[in-house]
Amino acid sequence: MSNAVRPRRSVLYMPGTNTRALEKARTLPADVLIFDLEDAVAPDAKETARVNVVAAAASKAYGKREIVIRCNGLGTDWGKDDVAAIAHSGADAILVPKVESATQVTHVVSLLDTAGAPTTMAVWAMMETPKGILRADEIAGSHQRLQLFIMGTNDLVKDMRARHTPMRLPMVTALGLGMLAARAYGLTILDGVYNDIQDVEGFRAVCQQGLEMGFDGKTLIHPSQVEPCNEVFAPSVAELEMAGKIVAAFKQAQAEGKGVVTVDGRMIENLHVEQAERALALAAAIKELQATA
Repeated sequence: MSNAVRPRRSVLYMPGTNTRALEKARTLPADVLIFDLEDAVAPDAKETARVNVVAAAASKAYGKREIVIRCNGLGTDWGKDDVAAIAHSGADAILVPKVESATQVTHVVSLLDTAGAPTTMAVWAMMETPKGILRADEIAGSHQRLQLFIMGTNDLVKDMRARHTPMRLPMVTALGLGMLAARAYGLTILDGVYNDIQDVEGFRAVCQQGLEMGFDGKTLIHPSQVEPCNEVFAPSVAELEMAGKIVAAFKQAQAEGKGVVTVDGRMIENLHVEQAERALALAAAIKELQATA
């Protein structure tokens, strides 16, 4: 399963102190699990949580789901020890909070290398401060290990002294800057969390908004959000049917040496073919992930 089409529709945070939740996560249909050592863990439980999440990641009991561990900031008492432990955990990636510069990314990479982390372990960055957003371009191009941005919308709203609104207008600029930087450097980008787990309609609407903005998926705070998120961010039956038509027509036109491709009376350009191929590849990757969950 290549990184370019890896399903990351639903990305669920799991508190590192809750061993029952870590166990239950084995049965949840989330594409990605983030074992959290930062916000979800009280200071006096940090070291216990570290032991828990490293053991969970090392168990390899989560099928083909990606396992990511969010460390504490490197400026805290736990950050560097977190990185050293994560390096040998077997996790697919380390998620670094409050990234504000390229130097922070390269420092984490240096710590991973020193600790002997495999070269396949990726770095993910939380984009959740005004400085981070204003330096998104610099951060996105900082190192080849950097694979993904997560928009930390709660912290951004707080730091901007803004408000959470249904249409998220206060967030549009930050979300757009993060998106542009991510796409400029070929990174995946995930939308921030939705706080009201009782508001099913509001959650689905924000998922749809994120899809329309170009996000690859969304970070989640509760298992009940997984299935509607998966549904919104997966290609629909109609989209897959059209994608199949587009790819088949393009291949036929190539074989016949034609420069113009039409499907159902609509002229098809290379961009449409790329989108169609991606939709088909994503659908296949989702099927593969579900078969091994």
